[in-house]
Amino acid sequence: MLDNLIYCLNATVPIFLLMVLGLLFRKAGFFTPAFADKLNAYVFKVALPVMLFKDLVDSHFFAVWDGGFVLFCFLASLLSILITLAVSRALKDHTLCGEFLQAGYRSSIALLGAAFLENLYGSAGAASLVIIGAVPLYNVVAVIGLSLTGPQHSGLDRAALRRAAKGIVTNPIILGIAVGMVWSLLRIPQPTILQHTVDSISATATPLGLMALGASFDLKKALGRWKPAMTATVLKLVVFVALFLPVAAALGVRDDKLVAVLTMLGSPTTVSCFVMARSMGHEGTLTSSTILLTTFFSAFTLTIWLYLLKTLALI
Repeated sequence: MLDNLIYCLNATVPIFLLMVLGLLFRKAGFFTPAFADKLNAYVFKVALPVMLFKDLVDSHFFAVWDGGFVLFCFLASLLSILITLAVSRALKDHTLCGEFLQAGYRSSIALLGAAFLENLYGSAGAASLVIIGAVPLYNVVAVIGLSLTGPQHSGLDRAALRRAAKGIVTNPIILGIAVGMVWSLLRIPQPTILQHTVDSISATATPLGLMALGASFDLKKALGRWKPAMTATVLKLVVFVALFLPVAAALGVRDDKLVAVLTMLGSPTTVSCFVMARSMGHEGTLTSSTILLTTFFSAFTLTIWLYLLKTLALI
């Protein structure tokens, strides 16, 4: 039992220590809010796509492709969205429904999922399958939900749908996966210079991304909508995992893929939710509150879920 706990703590504690370091660096003046924003942009647009490209090429993506697993990720994400939508209807302030919806289902699979898989298995290849199944759906629903709610929005229009389509096609993480898939399919060799450069950039994704995430928190603003935020947090970290992780295990999903499903369902709400909410005219307080609460409590819930999976010999 103790070995299993140590195994799980080795996976989770370094991740959250890096986030705490980012927060401390901001307090010490090393990271300003503007620098944290730039760092987040670098990780999202450069480091993470390169890391996922590297993992796909190194693991020969099409040899490990699993269409059934991708379909499961899509369906679990879709059902999570529908559950969150149903719960959001109970909010007294309906202008918050879009924020609640997005913050309640949208996870940090690209960053934290990749970090967990790198820590445990040395590769984030399984995260790419989850991203293919879930992230396009995440983006479309976020744009629709935020467009249909909020004080400045009267409904969904063609411009919003075009933004959603453009956001998917130009998403750097999706592009990194697509290039990695094509590279792997065509078996294009990597010159040593390119391989070393890709390795170096890839190595910056996890530490810089986690520190930037920690440095992005504004504790004063983030607890302004704590009641609905706590409801979204329970959905994000407990309910969806309890509903769909046993289904994945019953279908025979194991090891790195099962950990990828866990992070898809139970990792914290991604910081990009706040950026999207604000850019579409929403207040953003509920979103930032949910990001803060899910990030804090996931340090405990993810450790517990991993411990259960390890104890049951599923990972």
